[in-house]
Amino acid sequence: MEGLQPGQSDQTRAVSVIATVLNEAKDIERLVASLAGQTLAPAEVIIVDGGSTDGTWERLQEAREKFASLIAIRDESCRLEHCDGPIARGRNVAISAASSAVVACADAGCAYRADWLENLTADIRMGKADYAVGGSCLDPDDRTVWDIASAPFLGVKLSADVRTKSCTARSMAFRKELWGRVGGFPETLFFGEDTVFDQKVRAVAAPAFVDRAKAFYRPRNTFRSALRQLASYSVSDGVSGARPARLARNMIRCVVEILAVLLLARTAIPLVCVLSLEIYFAYRLDWRDLRQVPARALAARLLFSLVVPWVVTWNHIKGRMTKKNLPNRQNLGQTRA
Repeated sequence: MEGLQPGQSDQTRAVSVIATVLNEAKDIERLVASLAGQTLAPAEVIIVDGGSTDGTWERLQEAREKFASLIAIRDESCRLEHCDGPIARGRNVAISAASSAVVACADAGCAYRADWLENLTADIRMGKADYAVGGSCLDPDDRTVWDIASAPFLGVKLSADVRTKSCTARSMAFRKELWGRVGGFPETLFFGEDTVFDQKVRAVAAPAFVDRAKAFYRPRNTFRSALRQLASYSVSDGVSGARPARLARNMIRCVVEILAVLLLARTAIPLVCVLSLEIYFAYRLDWRDLRQVPARALAARLLFSLVVPWVVTWNHIKGRMTKKNLPNRQNLGQTRA
């Protein structure tokens, strides 16, 4: 496979790609392979491993023998046992090591089209922007029913062709100087660090919203894992104080649902209205892309949407009160005692 080789001009070596991983042995080869085939060859691909125990580090060492521009860094401070924000810390370590003026963020669990890097960084390289976001979508070749059901509530699109204005560090790029100016990714947050970073960057630089620059994401969710991911994001919002409007909206939905049930003995009209609104909330964001999904995924979407306000409200408040994040699967068993 070609790629990740020294380029013939400054243009092909203008961008560094970074990622941070922990216990991603199943997905690391797919990530590296997709970055290796970019039409705009990165100056380097820097991957920080937080101390994997499942063979991820060994696979990175094997990949280095094939791809000269792959730089693997092992830093065990980049895991929850040693740092409140290990993902953010891993990104900051990688960006600090980057030699290019422009940095693009990628993520384990994702793969990228060959023109991803070229599209994502075009406006930055041409001097039209200092910051660009590409978004993420489900990989059409490997998605579960619960991936489809939970996608819009986790900030993931169903189609690669839909424009998104939301941020995710699965696909974003910026000038290294801008990253330094806003203080990097916040290492006090476990989840939502890219949201807070995005808020700080947007305060000083308008983002470019890029088409055909999405990360192809494979969460492989079950109902339980999707709920846990939503809960983790909500706890993080509570810890950081981010997205208070989201908390308010979901809290109102909970109250309205309770009132509709209490009034059911007198009239079913409020409950019918609430259910109609819930159907709208379930499908409004990506209804065009749902026409090709199986009926069971549509039913799963409605069920997941009904529990969203309760999960978001409870866990946001929990995060605000406890100031403790929930670990993800990679950090389970490595959390603080």
